[in-house]
Amino acid sequence: MPYVKIEVTREGVTQDQKKQLIAGATELLVRVLNKDPAATFVVIDEVDLDNWGVGGLPVAEWRRAQAAGRSG
Repeated sequence: MPYVKIEVTREGVTQDQKKQLIAGATELLVRVLNKDPAATFVVIDEVDLDNWGVGGLPVAEWRRAQAAGRSG
């Protein structure tokens, strides 16, 4: 009974995108591990941007730093 947890930042992921993620994760487990899709659980958590960090920075600051590095 596989359980897949997908975490994304809360930035407007649509219902259709979530549906595609659930279907795609399920299909991957069926194809690679021969798992029963009826017993495969996929949970999508949306995390507030303030609660997500990358490289020691809140993600918004990290993105700004990345963008500044590309433009400079």
